[in-house]
Parts: sequence; C-alpha cells; structure tokens
Amino acid sequence: MNIEELRDFCLSLPAVTEDIKWEEHLVFSVAEKIFCLTGLDPPFHIALKVPEDQFDELTQVSQIIQASHFARRQWMTILDESIFSRAEWEFYITQSYQLVKSKLPKKVRDSIDENH
Repeated sequence: MNIEELRDFCLSLPAVTEDIKWEEHLVFSVAEKIFCLTGLDPPFHIALKVPEDQFDELTQVSQIIQASHFARRQWMTILDESIFSRAEWEFYITQSYQLVKSKLPKKVRDSIDENH
C-alpha cells in the first residue's frame, strides 16, 4: 500500500481527519485520537494499534516491530509495505480505527455512528 492508497482508505472511514504532526508524520485520527501514523517520505513505516493478544504474534514477523513512542504491546510499526496484501492492510487499518474509536466517550462514538 503506497501513501496515496493509505490516505484514500483512511479518509474513507467515518469522521477521520488527517494532519501533519512533529513536522514529518502524516497522522490519521478519529475524534483527535491517532489510529494510523506514517512518515511523509519513503520508505513508509506505518504504525497501527493492534489488540494486545495479536501483538506478540505480529511482532514475531520480520519487518514488524513495536512502535516507538506509543503504548507498549498495543502499537506495531510495519517497516515494509509489501508485507501485507491490500485486504490485510485494510483489515489492520480498520481494526486500529475501531480499537481507537471504541475508547472514545459513548457520546462521541454515537455521534460518529449517527453521522455516517
């Protein structure tokens, strides 16, 4: 998945915004909470939130590591965009979005669901 495909898919999810943070990171958020982060320049290292029970298995795969500066055992960084198929990328991005959205206050979640 290249950066344009990543942008298109992330922005297709309900209530997602994009922003540049820390001068060099493209960030996708729901209700101002980050669910996907990548650098602006290749190679694209993409950080996503994962359920804790998947973290150990995923980080055993070559080219997937624990994301720096994020909660331990909940964020992975994919170092090689070719490691996943398009369907796998969409699954992990959507899963990260849902994990972050699920931690939002109920009123905010309900508003997102009602408007999309």
